[in-house]
Amino acid sequence: MKSYSRGGGIAKIFFLLVLILALIIGGLIWLDFLGIIDVKKQLSPITSIFGIEPTSEVDQPFSPLLLDADRLTKERQAIAIERSELENTTNELDLREAEVRQLESEVNEKESSLEERQNSLIEAIRQYDNKVANLEQTARYMMGMPPADAVAIMDEYDLRDLVDLLRTSERLSREAGEASLVAYWLSLMPDRERAAEIQRLMVEKPGPNLDG
Repeated sequence: MKSYSRGGGIAKIFFLLVLILALIIGGLIWLDFLGIIDVKKQLSPITSIFGIEPTSEVDQPFSPLLLDADRLTKERQAIAIERSELENTTNELDLREAEVRQLESEVNEKESSLEERQNSLIEAIRQYDNKVANLEQTARYMMGMPPADAVAIMDEYDLRDLVDLLRTSERLSREAGEASLVAYWLSLMPDRERAAEIQRLMVEKPGPNLDG
């Protein structure tokens, strides 16, 4: 009877130990599942005593999130490169625009200068044409009046203006096929030195081309 009671007590103790061990193992598995502890890492000192080495961790394959992150990084890099190229292109366009504006300004200045020179030339031609027309009109007037009266008027002229008038008179006479009155007018001038100076200037004076 006593041997039966002793055997039953040992069985109960063994059952309780097994139950406790099962609860401990189950609890550790549950905690490992929840991510609270790493059972393999925690039990590695004990399992190593029995020659059981923990299995090495296997690299997890790339998840879709990692692929998306990598693609996003590459897209950002591509955008950064495009932005840098766009900035460089913009800077080059700004430089070219500045060069074009400078060239445009230079062209405008040259056009303005050319226009001023053209206007000056037109004005000079107009003044010359007016002078020639006035000289021709005055010469015809002198040629049509008595020589003595013409000489009296010529005495009031400046020498150079008078030379232009006499040269114009010679040209008109030559174009009309008539004899020039210039020599006769000079012979009637009372101031012989003035007449001689006029003759000299008519030969030497380059002046404008009033001979046509």
